[in-house]
Amino acid sequence: MKVLAVDRKTNFLKLRAESGSDLWRLSRLVVLGDSVGAFTHRRDPEAPSDTPEAQKERRPVFLGLRAEKIDFHEFSGHLRISGPIIEGPFDIGRHHTLDLEEGAVVSLTKPALTAADWTIIDEGKRGAQDPRMIVICLDWSEAAIARIRGRTVETVEERSRRGTGKYVKSSGGRREKEDEQYLSSLVEILERENPEAKALVISGPGFCKESLAQLWRSRKRLGPVPTVESTSEAGMIGVNELLRSGKAGRALAGSLSAEEAHEVERLIRELGTPGKTAIGPVEVTRAGDAGAIEVLLALDSRLRDPAVDHCLEMARSSGARLLIVRHEGEPGHRLEGIGGIAATLRFPLRRA
Repeated sequence: MKVLAVDRKTNFLKLRAESGSDLWRLSRLVVLGDSVGAFTHRRDPEAPSDTPEAQKERRPVFLGLRAEKIDFHEFSGHLRISGPIIEGPFDIGRHHTLDLEEGAVVSLTKPALTAADWTIIDEGKRGAQDPRMIVICLDWSEAAIARIRGRTVETVEERSRRGTGKYVKSSGGRREKEDEQYLSSLVEILERENPEAKALVISGPGFCKESLAQLWRSRKRLGPVPTVESTSEAGMIGVNELLRSGKAGRALAGSLSAEEAHEVERLIRELGTPGKTAIGPVEVTRAGDAGAIEVLLALDSRLRDPAVDHCLEMARSSGARLLIVRHEGEPGHRLEGIGGIAATLRFPLRRA
């Protein structure tokens, strides 16, 4: 996310969304009632009678809205913000929808810029590039390919082979030919995804992953060298396991999706060690007062809670790492189960 202008006196921001993850960040940054402006297209009711009809319908204008509805469409890469027009050359008071895509420049004025807002903006500045990474998790009976970019984990393909045991070796003839076709079809999908990928991780239980990696290397000379990792399960269950475990941390460096999964997993493990975690706003505030917070995890759906915002402000001032966790995914569900905000600590802290 590129910050083009800031006016702290009026709480004005001008931002450019440089990736799909930035559109997600904007969807969390904009709150109902905020003033949002961008260039868009709208029919000009005051156009001269001799104006071509096409130009009447598609006149480019800058419009400012008061946000009444915010919809982020992850898979289509669009953020739609609707509300009455409060700034523009015509149609003041009428409703309009800003349809924002990657590259959109957005003006935003808020009643106040909170710690949650600055946390989102800081994350956007750090993760501007959002490199694409591909993960496949497979065995001989099923496979899942996922595209990871910044905060998005998108399922590209899922395959299931009925009647094929997970750990049974091929033994020539028809079965061997079917296995070759299975691996070849997966390589074809990976080749389609590969041109923009920074990393490729091939994972799964058993030896199927090594067979795929060998076939990939024999066919593909360009692109990232695949990292091979073991998981206990195949399919999307295995993909989520890989992200939680941090095993492919080096290959997936720069992926916020992998980072949030790993940090939530680490938090859950540390719950069994007294004094190593703080759960909920009260404990997190106490840990912040002691300067003990190492990583603060906050659910995106809780960011507008004043108690959570106070915790974010304390953590920011103490130099702790802040990580916003999306409520839609598995890490978000796990964090929500323990209150939506928690922290791992630099040193043990007795609970009050």
